[in-house]
Amino acid sequence: MTNDLSQPTLESIKQDILDHLFYSQGRLPELATPNDWYMALALTVRDRLLDHWIKTVRTLMRSDVRVVSYLSAEFLIGPQLGNNLINLGIHDQVKQAATDLGLDLERLMDKEEEPGLGNGGLGRLAACYLESLASLEVPAIGYGIRYEFGIFDQEIRDGWQVEITDKWLSPGYPWEIQRPEISFDVSLGGYTETFYDQDGRYRIRWVPHRVVKGIACDTPVVGYKVGNTNLLRLWKAEATESFDFESFNVGDYYRAVEEKVASETITKVLYPNDTMNKGKQLRLEQQYFFVSCSLQDMLRINDLSDNQPEEFHKFFAVQLNDTHPSIAVAELMRLLVDVRGMDWDKAWQITQQTFGYTNHTLLPEALETWPLPLFRELLPRHLDIIYEINRRFLDEVRTRFPGDEPRVQRMSLIAESDQKYVRMAHLASVGSHAINGVAALHTKLLKNSVLHDFYELYPERFKNITNGVTPRRWMVLSNPNLSDLITEAVGDDWIRHAEKLKQLEPCVPDAAFGEKWRAVKRNNKVALSKLIKERTGVAVNPDSIFDIQVKRMHEYKRQHLNALHIITLYQRLKADPSFRTAPRTFIFGGKAAPGYFMAKLIIKLINSIADVINNDKSVNDLLKVVFIPDFNVTNAQLTYPAADLSEQISTAGKEASGTGNMKFALNGALTIGTLDGANVEIREAVGPDNFFLFGLTVSEVSELRSRGYNPRDYYYFNNHLREVVDSISRGNFSNGDHNLFQPFVSSLLDRDEYLLLPDYQSYVDEQSRVAEAFGDTASWTRMSILNVARMGYFSSDRSIQEYCDTVWDVKPVRVDE
Repeated sequence: MTNDLSQPTLESIKQDILDHLFYSQGRLPELATPNDWYMALALTVRDRLLDHWIKTVRTLMRSDVRVVSYLSAEFLIGPQLGNNLINLGIHDQVKQAATDLGLDLERLMDKEEEPGLGNGGLGRLAACYLESLASLEVPAIGYGIRYEFGIFDQEIRDGWQVEITDKWLSPGYPWEIQRPEISFDVSLGGYTETFYDQDGRYRIRWVPHRVVKGIACDTPVVGYKVGNTNLLRLWKAEATESFDFESFNVGDYYRAVEEKVASETITKVLYPNDTMNKGKQLRLEQQYFFVSCSLQDMLRINDLSDNQPEEFHKFFAVQLNDTHPSIAVAELMRLLVDVRGMDWDKAWQITQQTFGYTNHTLLPEALETWPLPLFRELLPRHLDIIYEINRRFLDEVRTRFPGDEPRVQRMSLIAESDQKYVRMAHLASVGSHAINGVAALHTKLLKNSVLHDFYELYPERFKNITNGVTPRRWMVLSNPNLSDLITEAVGDDWIRHAEKLKQLEPCVPDAAFGEKWRAVKRNNKVALSKLIKERTGVAVNPDSIFDIQVKRMHEYKRQHLNALHIITLYQRLKADPSFRTAPRTFIFGGKAAPGYFMAKLIIKLINSIADVINNDKSVNDLLKVVFIPDFNVTNAQLTYPAADLSEQISTAGKEASGTGNMKFALNGALTIGTLDGANVEIREAVGPDNFFLFGLTVSEVSELRSRGYNPRDYYYFNNHLREVVDSISRGNFSNGDHNLFQPFVSSLLDRDEYLLLPDYQSYVDEQSRVAEAFGDTASWTRMSILNVARMGYFSSDRSIQEYCDTVWDVKPVRVDE
């Protein structure tokens, strides 16, 4: 291999690719498969990542620094090759090297399997934050689970979602380094017993039923054109003893490998179906497994640095990315008190100074709670610890609010309902020195509703840090032509400092610039049209409005409101042949949780609507509907740059923030949305005239519910709405089957939990305004440019800097390249 990896030349890159083809893949060029060439190229790039990583470690070893440890159940990192080439600053060299070797870099990048390490916005945010931490030269480790099969690959069969095993590791994963020497035992089940130690102190010992081993799997995360490379450390579960030779010898072949199978199940699949108790148990096992491994690893690093356990919080700032890792509060207490022999008060002080908690939801079902019997069976020692934390905490509550027992019950870490539950969001709130929401509205609602009691007790802990996305992946990599056009106009400093996108505003009146802007957008739409044709067989018009809603399938995100508008538009075109509107292509994508029936039925409805409209020659020059299967980061990198209209239409007060809204706007799409999540701040940033607003506000939602909401009032009052709903009931989109979508119709008319019907007419009216605005090409272009120019605030670099300044108290450490 080339010695000086920090200053690669074209010839050295070519030679390194060939060396890896020979010595890592064992292939001759004339016999190499495309995957062989991809692996050789990826390993060549990884060499340069590891060169940065080693220099980073050496620098940190010479410094007393505080490291950010980001605990997350998901890291939706996406394909790595393209992003690493950009951040290393060697994209053009590698592209030329590939060409000289007779290879096509784009085709090699297409060979890369997407890591199945996340599902939606939570995991993608974690990935953006890791990249920004490295780009801002902040030492950090991301900790999570190395899922063997991810969540699932999605196929659409007869309009229904079908879940297929995601075998993302099968072609080989060149970015990962497994480190079997870094492993930790994780206990599960059993019971606790008391004893006196050699100093005569009363102690508690956990006697587990079984023990699982966690193995570290490391992926380097490089910053943009800096020397710093951080680490994503994921944990793979293995049995402490993978083979029982004695059982094998007596013919009990299943028992011989039983422990191996049971242990490895923990890291098989992301988010197992938890509608059954076995699924709930596995999810809790997963969460505890990765948290325990991660905290044990931090203590190991702390020991290697000759730091005392009492100084742990000075060297690690641990962020809980939502409630999934909240068990970390009890686990760190266990490690400090039971394993390190620290007294309770000191351990609790360290624990609170170590953790920060990011809340990502306002949905009660997403604020995880665990049935007490399950928790006791799986984590008996942690339940003891939580009881003690709760006892002391409730004493504090009673002191601050004497005589207010309803408040005590609301704030308790244990829900005292018909069945007792452990409240994980409460545990995280009590055990952290900082609690933050992820958009201004979300944080306000946390203070006023979900965590109101905690805000009254600890107002100083609450902060807002609005989410952000990295412009390196979501503009430079995903939309290179737009990035080049922006750089040509304002220079390339915006890639590091996204607020400098503001310098685009003087370009708005420039007709020639606007023409180039439109050309970039159309080329992106042509590229997405090609993908749609390949994946769905549907040919779409790149000159139509690309109206896109791609996100996790959930009723609160209201993909079905979008569907109601499509039917409205279709019926109007059928009823009035003289009615003309801007041609429009409705594009959907997203996965439904395997156990979420209504979300899967909505996917079926969308595809059924598509079947009718796309085969109706009287309208399909004006309307097309497509559902892109298996939406992921790879597809997203084509989708966001091609959008004209971004659908951000969740019920006001339900979406914490959203990040898809930011990716769309940064790529020049205009938003139609409610005042929910980060939409509020996006509208403020881009200007009300450049945002299509509709729907009830949070206060109006609350007022409507307090009056007693009856969905049928809206159904009977609005003739167009009634005809849309009735057409679904009649079987117009199900080949005459009146029963197929009856659960959907009943949900709307009997409950309508997410208030589609009150928002329907406002949404339809605003969509008419969208069609009218799209007809004015110059005005639409102006709004598109202004959206990009005013979105710099929503870079993840800004978000991370706010965490560094207000939560973590960490400083950058420069690593010389």
